[in-house]
Amino acid sequence: MDIKLVNPFIESVATIMPQMGFQKITRGKMGMGQRSLKSLGVTALVGFSNSICGNVAYNMTNMTACHIASTMMMGMPIMQLDEMAESAISELANMLSANVATKLSSKQHPVDISTPSLTVGEDFFVDISEDQYLIIEMNIDGTILEVNIKIA
Repeated sequence: MDIKLVNPFIESVATIMPQMGFQKITRGKMGMGQRSLKSLGVTALVGFSNSICGNVAYNMTNMTACHIASTMMMGMPIMQLDEMAESAISELANMLSANVATKLSSKQHPVDISTPSLTVGEDFFVDISEDQYLIIEMNIDGTILEVNIKIA
């Protein structure tokens, strides 16, 4: 996978998350996954099409999803994922992916994105690739957002 196509995903998290009220965003470990990813509890899947095709899956624990939703909703306490919190996570996936699409389009790679598909639950698998995909951990105020990418 071309690093020029991966950097917009990292840059988007680093750009969008502070706008939502998060203070410290750093890139953590990177690795490779095979075909399916195991949900950590909450997974938002977005498809890419046009000049670049593939998927990105934003994968996080329920605790991370609650923390992110709470921060996005101006600190409103979120103890468990309800419809409003799930909507916030879906909107975050949409904002991150739209920012990636804008960055890729500015580099002569016009792309379209799908509506995010949110799945909640543990111990299920999401197929995002027929072979390998890239895993990037993003540390957001002490919680981990896993960005799983397969584009070509």
